[in-house]
Amino acid sequence: MKPTTKNEIIEAFKNVGLKKGDSVMVHTSLGKIGYVCGGAQTVIEALIETVGEEGTIMMPTQSWKNLDPETGVHWDVEKEYWEIIRENWPAYDKKITPTNTMGAVAEMFRSWPGTIRTNHPARSVAAWGKNAAYLTETHSLTDIFGESSPLAKLYKLNGSVLLIGVDYDKNTSIHLADVRADYPGKHNCVEHSAVMENGERVWKSYETLFVDGEDFVEIGAAFESAHQVQKCKLGNAELRLMNQRELVDFSVSWIEKNRGRS
Repeated sequence: MKPTTKNEIIEAFKNVGLKKGDSVMVHTSLGKIGYVCGGAQTVIEALIETVGEEGTIMMPTQSWKNLDPETGVHWDVEKEYWEIIRENWPAYDKKITPTNTMGAVAEMFRSWPGTIRTNHPARSVAAWGKNAAYLTETHSLTDIFGESSPLAKLYKLNGSVLLIGVDYDKNTSIHLADVRADYPGKHNCVEHSAVMENGERVWKSYETLFVDGEDFVEIGAAFESAHQVQKCKLGNAELRLMNQRELVDFSVSWIEKNRGRS
Protein backbone atom coordinates (compact mmCIF):
# COMPACT_ATOMS: atom_id res chain seq x y z
CA MET A 1 0.00 0.00 0.00
CA LYS A 2 1.62 3.23 -1.15
CA PRO A 3 1.57 5.87 1.61
CA THR A 4 -0.26 9.11 0.86
CA THR A 5 1.87 12.17 1.62
CA LYS A 6 0.96 15.68 2.72
CA ASN A 7 1.92 17.13 -0.66
CA GLU A 8 -0.44 14.69 -2.36
CA ILE A 9 -3.24 15.64 0.02
CA ILE A 10 -2.69 19.36 -0.61
CA GLU A 11 -2.72 18.72 -4.36
CA ALA A 12 -6.01 16.82 -4.05
CA PHE A 13 -7.55 19.63 -1.98
CA LYS A 14 -6.57 22.12 -4.67
CA ASN A 15 -7.87 19.86 -7.43
CA VAL A 16 -11.27 19.61 -5.76
CA GLY A 17 -11.43 23.41 -5.51
CA LEU A 18 -10.38 24.25 -1.95
CA LYS A 19 -8.33 27.45 -1.88
CA LYS A 20 -6.76 30.17 0.26
CA GLY A 21 -9.28 32.10 2.35
CA ASP A 22 -12.05 29.50 2.20
CA SER A 23 -14.27 28.80 5.20
CA VAL A 24 -15.04 25.09 5.13
CA MET A 25 -16.80 22.46 7.22
CA VAL A 26 -14.82 19.21 6.94
CA HIS A 27 -16.05 15.64 7.51
CA THR A 28 -13.32 13.00 7.29
CA SER A 29 -12.80 9.25 7.36
CA LEU A 30 -9.05 8.79 7.67
CA GLY A 31 -9.30 5.05 7.14
CA LYS A 32 -11.06 5.46 3.79
CA ILE A 33 -8.04 7.33 2.40
CA GLY A 34 -5.72 4.42 3.10
CA TYR A 35 -2.26 4.71 4.61
CA VAL A 36 -1.59 8.39 5.27
CA CYS A 37 2.01 9.18 6.12
CA GLY A 38 1.56 10.93 9.46
CA GLY A 39 -2.14 10.12 9.88
CA ALA A 40 -4.56 12.70 11.22
CA GLN A 41 -1.81 15.25 11.85
CA THR A 42 -0.89 15.26 8.17
CA VAL A 43 -4.49 15.78 7.04
CA ILE A 44 -4.96 18.74 9.41
CA GLU A 45 -1.67 20.32 8.37
CA ALA A 46 -2.67 19.92 4.72
CA LEU A 47 -6.01 21.61 5.36
CA ILE A 48 -4.35 24.51 7.17
CA GLU A 49 -1.73 24.98 4.48
CA THR A 50 -4.42 24.92 1.79
CA VAL A 51 -6.81 27.54 3.24
CA GLY A 52 -4.10 29.57 5.01
CA GLU A 53 -4.46 31.97 7.92
CA GLU A 54 -7.16 33.92 6.05
CA GLY A 55 -9.23 30.75 5.80
CA THR A 56 -11.24 28.85 8.39
CA ILE A 57 -11.64 25.12 9.07
CA MET A 58 -14.54 23.73 11.08
CA MET A 59 -15.21 20.13 12.07
CA PRO A 60 -17.89 18.33 14.10
CA THR A 61 -16.53 17.29 17.50
CA GLN A 62 -19.72 15.80 18.87
CA SER A 63 -19.72 13.92 22.16
CA TRP A 64 -23.24 12.57 21.75
CA LYS A 65 -22.79 9.85 24.37
CA ASN A 66 -23.39 12.72 26.78
CA LEU A 67 -27.12 12.20 26.21
CA ASP A 68 -29.72 10.26 28.13
CA PRO A 69 -29.61 6.46 27.71
CA GLU A 70 -33.29 6.66 26.73
CA THR A 71 -32.21 8.10 23.35
CA GLY A 72 -30.38 4.85 22.52
CA VAL A 73 -26.81 6.14 22.62
CA HIS A 74 -25.87 3.71 25.42
CA TRP A 75 -27.25 0.62 23.70
CA ASP A 76 -24.72 -1.64 25.45
CA VAL A 77 -26.11 -0.83 28.93
CA GLU A 78 -29.30 -2.48 30.20
CA LYS A 79 -32.15 -0.23 31.27
CA GLU A 80 -31.83 -1.19 34.93
CA TYR A 81 -28.43 0.58 34.98
CA TRP A 82 -29.38 3.78 33.16
CA GLU A 83 -29.64 5.79 36.36
CA ILE A 84 -25.96 5.11 37.03
CA ILE A 85 -25.09 6.84 33.77
CA ARG A 86 -27.37 9.79 34.55
CA GLU A 87 -25.72 10.24 37.93
CA ASN A 88 -22.11 9.66 36.91
CA TRP A 89 -21.46 10.62 33.29
CA PRO A 90 -18.68 13.28 33.33
CA ALA A 91 -19.75 16.86 32.72
CA TYR A 92 -18.74 18.26 29.35
CA ASP A 93 -15.36 19.98 29.29
CA LYS A 94 -14.49 21.31 25.85
CA LYS A 95 -10.78 20.93 26.53
CA ILE A 96 -11.01 17.30 27.67
CA THR A 97 -14.20 15.58 26.51
CA PRO A 98 -13.41 13.26 23.59
CA THR A 99 -15.44 13.01 20.41
CA ASN A 100 -17.70 10.03 19.68
CA THR A 101 -17.33 8.39 16.24
CA MET A 102 -16.25 11.66 14.62
CA GLY A 103 -13.03 10.04 13.39
CA ALA A 104 -9.34 10.39 14.17
CA VAL A 105 -8.96 13.71 12.34
CA ALA A 106 -11.74 15.45 14.28
CA GLU A 107 -10.49 13.95 17.54
CA MET A 108 -7.05 15.46 16.98
CA PHE A 109 -8.43 18.71 15.59
CA ARG A 110 -10.48 19.51 18.71
CA SER A 111 -7.29 20.17 20.68
CA TRP A 112 -5.14 21.51 17.82
CA PRO A 113 -3.27 24.74 18.72
CA GLY A 114 -5.46 27.72 17.91
CA THR A 115 -8.66 25.70 17.60
CA ILE A 116 -11.77 26.86 19.46
CA ARG A 117 -14.46 24.38 20.48
CA THR A 118 -18.07 25.26 21.22
CA ASN A 119 -19.76 24.74 24.57
CA HIS A 120 -22.52 22.35 23.49
CA PRO A 121 -22.15 19.22 25.67
CA ALA A 122 -23.28 16.73 23.00
CA ARG A 123 -23.15 18.44 19.58
CA SER A 124 -20.04 20.63 19.66
CA VAL A 125 -17.99 21.77 16.70
CA ALA A 126 -14.46 23.12 16.62
CA ALA A 127 -12.96 25.75 14.34
CA TRP A 128 -9.53 27.10 13.44
CA GLY A 129 -8.60 30.22 11.49
CA LYS A 130 -9.83 33.72 10.70
CA ASN A 131 -13.53 33.15 11.49
CA ALA A 132 -13.11 30.57 14.26
CA ALA A 133 -14.19 32.88 17.09
CA TYR A 134 -17.26 34.05 15.16
CA LEU A 135 -18.34 30.52 14.30
CA THR A 136 -17.97 29.17 17.84
CA GLU A 137 -18.95 32.09 20.09
CA THR A 138 -22.49 30.81 20.65
CA HIS A 139 -23.88 27.28 20.56
CA SER A 140 -27.15 27.17 22.47
CA LEU A 141 -28.35 24.00 24.15
CA THR A 142 -31.74 24.52 22.54
CA ASP A 143 -30.55 25.62 19.09
CA ILE A 144 -28.09 22.91 18.16
CA PHE A 145 -28.27 23.28 14.37
CA GLY A 146 -30.43 26.39 13.98
CA GLU A 147 -30.17 30.10 13.29
CA SER A 148 -27.76 30.93 16.13
CA SER A 149 -25.62 27.84 15.55
CA PRO A 150 -22.19 27.54 13.91
CA LEU A 151 -23.91 26.01 10.87
CA ALA A 152 -26.00 29.13 10.28
CA LYS A 153 -22.92 31.31 10.74
CA LEU A 154 -21.05 29.31 8.11
CA TYR A 155 -24.08 29.85 5.86
CA LYS A 156 -23.76 33.62 6.38
CA LEU A 157 -20.08 33.37 5.44
CA ASN A 158 -21.05 31.54 2.23
CA GLY A 159 -18.78 28.69 3.27
CA SER A 160 -18.19 25.24 1.82
CA VAL A 161 -18.50 21.62 2.90
CA LEU A 162 -15.73 19.11 2.21
CA LEU A 163 -16.48 15.40 2.48
CA ILE A 164 -13.40 13.17 2.65
CA GLY A 165 -14.34 9.51 2.24
CA VAL A 166 -17.79 9.92 3.82
CA ASP A 167 -21.35 10.16 2.47
CA TYR A 168 -24.09 12.70 3.14
CA ASP A 169 -25.23 10.90 6.29
CA LYS A 170 -22.22 12.64 7.87
CA ASN A 171 -23.04 16.01 6.29
CA THR A 172 -24.10 17.96 9.39
CA SER A 173 -25.05 21.08 7.43
CA ILE A 174 -28.26 19.39 6.25
CA HIS A 175 -29.48 19.69 9.84
CA LEU A 176 -29.74 23.45 9.26
CA ALA A 177 -32.25 22.58 6.54
CA ASP A 178 -34.11 20.44 9.12
CA VAL A 179 -34.57 23.58 11.18
CA ARG A 180 -35.68 25.77 8.27
CA ALA A 181 -37.97 23.32 6.53
CA ASP A 182 -41.66 22.81 7.28
CA TYR A 183 -42.68 19.14 7.09
CA PRO A 184 -45.19 16.71 8.64
CA GLY A 185 -44.02 15.21 11.89
CA LYS A 186 -41.51 17.94 12.70
CA HIS A 187 -41.26 18.12 16.46
CA ASN A 188 -39.10 18.98 19.44
CA CYS A 189 -37.78 16.62 22.06
CA VAL A 190 -36.23 16.95 25.51
CA GLU A 191 -32.56 16.01 25.77
CA HIS A 192 -30.36 15.63 28.85
CA SER A 193 -26.61 16.13 29.20
CA ALA A 194 -24.09 16.43 32.00
CA VAL A 195 -22.82 20.02 32.27
CA MET A 196 -21.11 22.24 34.79
CA GLU A 197 -23.21 24.98 36.39
CA ASN A 198 -21.86 27.22 39.17
CA GLY A 199 -18.99 24.79 39.72
CA GLU A 200 -21.22 21.73 40.08
CA ARG A 201 -22.07 18.86 37.75
CA VAL A 202 -25.72 18.99 36.69
CA TRP A 203 -27.80 16.54 34.62
CA LYS A 204 -29.35 19.27 32.48
CA SER A 205 -32.60 18.98 30.55
CA TYR A 206 -33.19 21.08 27.44
CA GLU A 207 -35.72 21.16 24.61
CA THR A 208 -34.47 21.06 21.03
CA LEU A 209 -35.52 19.99 17.55
CA PHE A 210 -35.59 16.22 17.14
CA VAL A 211 -32.58 15.20 15.04
CA ASP A 212 -33.57 13.29 11.91
CA GLY A 213 -30.89 12.28 9.40
CA GLU A 214 -32.19 9.05 7.91
CA ASP A 215 -32.81 10.58 4.47
CA PHE A 216 -29.56 12.55 4.19
CA VAL A 217 -27.94 10.14 1.70
CA GLU A 218 -31.03 10.38 -0.50
CA ILE A 219 -30.93 14.17 -0.22
CA GLY A 220 -27.26 14.16 -1.19
CA ALA A 221 -27.87 12.08 -4.30
CA ALA A 222 -30.65 14.43 -5.40
CA PHE A 223 -28.46 17.46 -4.67
CA GLU A 224 -25.62 16.12 -6.80
CA SER A 225 -28.00 15.56 -9.72
CA ALA A 226 -29.04 19.22 -9.59
CA HIS A 227 -25.89 21.08 -8.50
CA GLN A 228 -22.21 21.04 -9.26
CA VAL A 229 -20.18 19.14 -6.69
CA GLN A 230 -16.44 19.08 -7.33
CA LYS A 231 -14.95 15.61 -6.93
CA CYS A 232 -11.53 13.97 -7.03
CA LYS A 233 -9.71 10.99 -5.54
CA LEU A 234 -7.40 11.01 -2.53
CA GLY A 235 -5.87 7.59 -2.00
CA ASN A 236 -8.86 5.25 -1.83
CA ALA A 237 -11.27 8.02 -0.80
CA GLU A 238 -13.45 10.35 -2.83
CA LEU A 239 -13.34 14.06 -2.04
CA ARG A 240 -16.49 16.13 -2.57
CA LEU A 241 -16.57 19.92 -2.21
CA MET A 242 -19.83 21.85 -2.32
CA ASN A 243 -21.25 25.26 -1.51
CA GLN A 244 -23.02 25.06 1.86
CA ARG A 245 -25.72 27.61 0.97
CA GLU A 246 -26.66 25.68 -2.15
CA LEU A 247 -26.78 22.45 -0.15
CA VAL A 248 -28.92 23.88 2.64
CA ASP A 249 -31.33 25.71 0.33
CA PHE A 250 -31.77 22.62 -1.85
CA SER A 251 -32.26 20.43 1.23
CA VAL A 252 -34.99 22.70 2.61
CA SER A 253 -36.91 22.37 -0.65
CA TRP A 254 -36.34 18.60 -0.87
CA ILE A 255 -37.44 17.99 2.72
CA GLU A 256 -40.61 20.04 2.29
CA LYS A 257 -41.50 18.14 -0.88
CA ASN A 258 -40.62 14.64 0.28
CA ARG A 259 -40.30 14.09 4.01
CA GLY A 260 -43.33 12.63 5.74
CA ARG A 261 -45.61 13.01 2.72
CA SER A 262 -45.72 9.44 1.43
